[in-house]
Parts: sequence; C-alpha cells; structure tokens
Amino acid sequence: MSHFILDLCSRDKTEDQVRRLNEDVDEFARRGLRSLAVAIEELDDVEQGGSGFRLIGLLPIYDPPRADTKETIDRAIALGVQVKMITGDQLAIAKETGRRLGMGDTMFLSKALKDGPPAGSGYSTIDELVLQADGFAGVYPEHKYEIVQRLQAMNYMVAMTGDGVNDAPALSKSNVGIAVADASDAARSAADIVLTEPGLSVIIEALIHSRQIFQRMRNYSIYTCSVTIRVVVGFAVMCFAYRFNFPPFMVLILAILNDGTIMTISTDRVRPSPFPDQWNLFEIFSYAVLYGLYLAASTVVFFAVVYHTTFFQSRFGVQSFTSPNDGMLHSVVYLQVSTISQALIFVTRSQSWFFLERPSLLLMCAFVFAQLIATFISVYANWGFTRITGCGWSW
Repeated sequence: MSHFILDLCSRDKTEDQVRRLNEDVDEFARRGLRSLAVAIEELDDVEQGGSGFRLIGLLPIYDPPRADTKETIDRAIALGVQVKMITGDQLAIAKETGRRLGMGDTMFLSKALKDGPPAGSGYSTIDELVLQADGFAGVYPEHKYEIVQRLQAMNYMVAMTGDGVNDAPALSKSNVGIAVADASDAARSAADIVLTEPGLSVIIEALIHSRQIFQRMRNYSIYTCSVTIRVVVGFAVMCFAYRFNFPPFMVLILAILNDGTIMTISTDRVRPSPFPDQWNLFEIFSYAVLYGLYLAASTVVFFAVVYHTTFFQSRFGVQSFTSPNDGMLHSVVYLQVSTISQALIFVTRSQSWFFLERPSLLLMCAFVFAQLIATFISVYANWGFTRITGCGWSW
C-alpha cells in the first residue's frame, strides 16, 4: 500500500527518499509490521488544485493474530492437519507471522503458481510446491481458488477459513469452507460453517468431535459384523454337525438385547485418532471376520465339551445332556452366546487393551442390565413354545 502512495507523490521526491522508504518497508515487514505511507498536499485554492503530494512519513502497523491462533495451529498440527497461510501481505510479513505461529516460513510469492517453483527451492512441479509450502503471500482471489483446486486434485481434503469477499470463491470450492465471526455476507453464503464468536479454537473442537463420531461408527460396524458372523457360522456348524436346533425366538431376544446395548455406543467415551480418518473396509471386515470366527469357535467348542464330555458335570455337579435339543441345553448355550457377544463391545471399542480404556457409564449400565435380563431368562424361563427350560443357578 505504501508504494501506491509513493506513486502519487510528485513534490520533493528523490531517489534517496524512495530508497530509504523501500528499506524501511522491508525492515518493518521482516518484523511482521505492515507499512502505511502518509503524504500531504497543500491547497491554496480548491478549484485550482494543489501543488502535488509530498511524502512526510511512514507508519508501521502491527496487526497481531488472534490470541488463540497459535494454540489452534499447534493443536491442528498435532492432529495431523497441515496448516497453510494464504495472505495478500508481503512475503516478509507472511514469513515472520509464520515463524511466530510455529507453522514454518517456507513461503512463496503468488507468482510461483504461474511461473513455477523458484530456482533453488528444491521443488520440481507446482503441485509439489503447493503441497509442501507453508504458505503463499501477495495472493489474489484466483490464487486462493487455484491452491484449493490443486490440493483437491491430489486427493486431499481441504478446509479453508476466510472472512472477505475475496475469500468467497475458495471457500465455496473447498471441502469445508469456514467463515469466521464478522465475515462478509459473501463469505458467509459461500461457507459450509459460519462461526458466531471470535476465535478459531472451535474448529479444533469440531475436528475432535468429528473424529470421535467416526471412531464410534467404526466400532459399531466391526461389532455388528462380528456378531452376525458369529451367529450365522456358529449355529450353522452346530446345526449340521449335531442337528442342533436353536430356537429362533431366542435369536430374536439375543438381537434385541445386543442392539439395545450397542445403541449406547453413540455416547461412548472414545479417543479420537491422532491422524485424519478414512474408511478402510478391508480393515473393518478383517477384524469382524476374526472376532466373529473366534466367537463362533468358542460356542462350538463349549457345546461339544458340554454335550460330549463330563467336564462340567464332574467338576461342578451340573446336569448332563443326552439330546442336543434339550431345553435346558438351549438355555445354557443362549447364556454363553449372549455373554460373550456383548462382552465383545469392550474389545471392538478399544484401540489397545480393552481394560485400559474406560467406557462410558451409559454403556456399562446397558451392558449390566442386558446381562441381568439374559441371566434371568436362562435361569428361570420355562417357555414351552420355544423349547426353553431354565438351567438354574448351577450353570
């Protein structure tokens, strides 16, 4: 801006004055200060005009970032988000601001988007420059739009903050456009999210909450697939191997209790991922198949031990079974399936050992309630219509 004022000055302007102004502007920029030139014109007669503008001084202006900006950027970087500064200020101002905010000073002028990476920069293509640079200075609206477009073309999710009319095209183009408080109407209408209070820290909170939601959805997907595989495979093996005819009504009760418990995972306490998330269906189905087959095998082995051996009878004094479709045996198998299936929730929700991550109180209460219901059904239910006989407390 100071150079525009200097161009208007026609009186008492010397090469030494121009040189000194440029040196002062550069010095202020290296310190992160904007420069505003001041010129005056003396008018003896308004109708006849003055004698021309004369430069009288240079004002440094400090426009500090918001109080929470550095903390927000540090938290974003810790969450695996690459933060870039795109500004219309001078390159020296952008670099100094980047250093103060801890986001780096590998920044370039906007002309690099047209002319290519500067010599000695270490980048061979514009796409590489855009991806690796910490920011760009001296940009116009079309440059912001191009930067967003290039990042998206490289399959990156791009979020952008802005407040002015010149930010509207890039806000609209980005995957998540965020208009800050007091933004112009054009920026608000182009953005996906509009902040109503000053500061940017709320963006990090939204990022953390979104990753928590993603983690809960992932846990739910693994659990439901695992339980489906365990029920289908486990009962299919026992049906064909032992002519075991498990009552369909008890499968319905099992599904109702499992679904009621797993619904509480929507409010579960989870740790957000330290890196950006994406759906990995191969990982989800791999875990689901592994857990499902393990649970199915545990049920088949449990049934075989109860039916073919005297292990439980000799050690615990419980009743033996001569028929695979004994009503009491149905109750025992139902209790084993229900207990292990719901205990799987604590495994699928954890990113490490399940006992190291505390679940929410609601999930624990739902689990305990469901287990009490399943236990009382197995112990006391004598339902002839579904061939269930209470197994008593000995089992």
